[in-house]
Amino acid sequence: MSTPTRVYLARLAGVAVFDPNGDQVGRVRDAVARLRPTQRPPEVVGLVAEMPMRRRIFLSLNRITSIDSDAVVLGSGTLNLRRFEKRPNELLVLQELLDRRVQVEPVGQPGSVVDVAMECSRGGEWSLARVAVREQTGRLTRRGHLHQVEWERVRGLSGIADSRGTANLLAVLEDMRPADLANALQDLPDARRNEVAAALDDERLADVLSELPERDQVEILAALDRQRAAEVLEEMDPDDAADLLSELPPPEQDVLLDLMQPDEADPVRQLLKYTPGTAGSVMTSEPVILPPDATVAEALARIREPQLSPAIAAQVFVSRAPMTTPTGRYLGMVHFQRLLREPPADLLGGVVVNDIDPLRPTTPLPEITRRMATYDLVSMPVIDRNNRLVGAVTVDDVLDHLLPRDWRDRDAAARPPTAAPTLDGADG
Repeated sequence: MSTPTRVYLARLAGVAVFDPNGDQVGRVRDAVARLRPTQRPPEVVGLVAEMPMRRRIFLSLNRITSIDSDAVVLGSGTLNLRRFEKRPNELLVLQELLDRRVQVEPVGQPGSVVDVAMECSRGGEWSLARVAVREQTGRLTRRGHLHQVEWERVRGLSGIADSRGTANLLAVLEDMRPADLANALQDLPDARRNEVAAALDDERLADVLSELPERDQVEILAALDRQRAAEVLEEMDPDDAADLLSELPPPEQDVLLDLMQPDEADPVRQLLKYTPGTAGSVMTSEPVILPPDATVAEALARIREPQLSPAIAAQVFVSRAPMTTPTGRYLGMVHFQRLLREPPADLLGGVVVNDIDPLRPTTPLPEITRRMATYDLVSMPVIDRNNRLVGAVTVDDVLDHLLPRDWRDRDAAARPPTAAPTLDGADG
């Protein structure tokens, strides 16, 4: 293996994994260490990599030819695509050790784990040899000193951890996309998952909740105090907030809605009134809406806003005032490709398209799917009986409701092909 003899494992989190041909096959998410019956440091046997479709697999160190903070390169051979499952005598280093409260001997100095290094012996065996520990200090204005000490000098690395912080684990997870972070949270024990989720800021937690199975959403929300839960719901898209609240008993729904700001709660209340499985129940009530006298340049500037999802930003809906749902009379929509072809000073009223009948709030999901597929659309308007725009159904809304209800659940994720190739050597 072409690699330094000491590797700090938190620095590997998120590093790309490449096959011998230079194609990326995944990203490192953790390291697996095997506990020993003696006091010797645990032996590192491999890495956990996340593959497409959120599957995590085991990569034996024996099959890795190069490892550093920029890339992990695999040697020739086939991969075992079975989903990784930790064995009873194994330790997930980053998940279980970062932020753990420990004491450094001989003086018993308290601190928390910032990173853990694996080292290679002359015989080629890798073990957890050193621990980066930050001292605990009572001063709020200064961080404690950082010490790198031998594994044997640190007490508290084994057994059930006491209540601990989240800063170092969050630092490892901070660059993940919301869907990947949601996937990582599902690997944590429930108490640790709730602890880490609560440490996220409201906007980040809202994005992550939208990517979790309903069961985990409800459990995380229940672990927050009600005021914080209401603030997180305010940061969610109204349709996602309505989906989450629909999993709660009606009295709890009412409490949280009452704690939300009225302008944030009102669209969620409205979405909760629609019959499940209809356009009203799956639509977003906040598509991009502009008046007919807005210019093409104004529309392009609007859809460039970074908080908009690709499906929402793919078109602009044109209606009479007011511009919030329910709007004035709906006039039509303009796709972003049309906007790119038109002079910036032209008005939207002159390029609007209205040759496709909008959906009604009561349109059932199968009909929505057929019509979006027929016209190759990523979004369709939803209007009420007074021809007012009340929302838009996007392709991601449709997919989310067409897939099995538990499709986000790691335990119910699709299994690898039964004929998947096997990896020689240790499995995880």
